[in-house]
Amino acid sequence: MTAIAPERPYPGLADYSLLLLLAALWGGSFTFIKIGVETVPSLTLTAMRLVIATATLLLFARLAGERVIPDRRLWPAVLAAGITGNALPFALISWGEEHIDSGLAAILMGVMPLATVIIAHFVTSDEKLDLRKIVGVLLGLAGLVVLIGPEKLLTLGGDVPRQLAVAGASLCYAVNANITRTLTRAPPRGTVAAVLLVSTVIMVPISLLVDRPMSLSPSLASMLSIVTLGIVQTGIATLMLFEIVRRQGASFFSQINYLVPIAGVVWGAIVLGERVPPSAYAALALILLGVAIAKRRRAKR
Repeated sequence: MTAIAPERPYPGLADYSLLLLLAALWGGSFTFIKIGVETVPSLTLTAMRLVIATATLLLFARLAGERVIPDRRLWPAVLAAGITGNALPFALISWGEEHIDSGLAAILMGVMPLATVIIAHFVTSDEKLDLRKIVGVLLGLAGLVVLIGPEKLLTLGGDVPRQLAVAGASLCYAVNANITRTLTRAPPRGTVAAVLLVSTVIMVPISLLVDRPMSLSPSLASMLSIVTLGIVQTGIATLMLFEIVRRQGASFFSQINYLVPIAGVVWGAIVLGERVPPSAYAALALILLGVAIAKRRRAKR
């Protein structure tokens, strides 16, 4: 007789608050990256934020008395999470956005929630695909298109390799969300430190070979932005990612990809004085409706 996995508890205020807070933190990444890359190349910026994030989480793990992945059986998952969650998507997005604009990139990243729920359907026992999730994901994607502008869809196919690179990054994040499920039972700080350490070991040599960072002269503003990115948007945010996936699974977490661009617009308005378009409010309503429908409690027989 096949065991039936217990249904996850219906997400409450704490779950939605964590999701919105993480979206706000990651949305701020666009602003801090924009300041950072003024004097630091993108690969070096990525390597530096990973070094800072790894050091932060190693300190957190030390203070909490947690070892960095004591169970060796988890190391394959840690390696896969480090590659699919940071190193590979960072590189694909950076290369893709050299020739396509950020609006189209954001729409292409909207593939991630749909890919996540499809992958979760096949690799999990408690996150099966159903009509609610499909409707919720499609509403979120519609909200993203409203925010960025439908005209961006007309540029699809203009630079296929670069667009496929960004779409490939969204698939990396979808795979990573499901890999993270296998790591949520391990000590969180030590586990996140191990994942970030893998990403750092990959990105630092690439930065040294491509950018030759020892000859750079970064500004104070760039350095402060990179430190913020490392501690907050990478280190602390990755801990929050693990907690959200542990509480509500990969499908619930994946819808953050629709909220992050809206948070990015708000950060741009607050820090850089950019104008918030009226479409942002309609987009937010569609996205929140999609998130709510995707996790609506099934009617009891």
